[in-house]
Amino acid sequence: MMKQLRLSGSGGQGVITAAIIFAEAAVAEGMEAVQSQSYGPEARGGASKSEVIINDAPIFHPHVSVPDVVLAMTQKAADKYYADLNPDGVLILDTDLVPEPPDFKNIIRIPITKLAVEEIGKSLFANIVALGALVKITGIVSLEAIKKAVSHRVPPHTVDQNMKALQVGWDAVEGK
Repeated sequence: MMKQLRLSGSGGQGVITAAIIFAEAAVAEGMEAVQSQSYGPEARGGASKSEVIINDAPIFHPHVSVPDVVLAMTQKAADKYYADLNPDGVLILDTDLVPEPPDFKNIIRIPITKLAVEEIGKSLFANIVALGALVKITGIVSLEAIKKAVSHRVPPHTVDQNMKALQVGWDAVEGK
């Protein structure tokens, strides 16, 4: 059961942190996981991506070749990082920040950043809202495992807000 995920956005949106948390949750549930990342020279504001491979067996090549899921948090990221998506895969887009969706058959649009601002109070939590949605859409890791991984990776004074952000992302997938 190998799954390849690519989380993309602009520097500062937290897609790398989200991928690390996802990989940590998978390992906690007994799976193998590798995570890699890249970002443009401008770091904050430039295109960035983080990739995760999850498998039941050892992973010998640490780079995603054909992602099963691509999360794009900006238009630039959607345009740049979806092209090699598995034709049967899923493209998850932040509704407001990707106004012109690529031509792909299986798109899930969620107002990720808008939900973070409206429900938690800061766009800073958009990556965790996205993570909640990603967990529900993929079913690779459990909600409990991702909650534990998030609580290990975020500042202690933000744990409650991050738990709320996870739930907001999870609930945003209802009916999708």
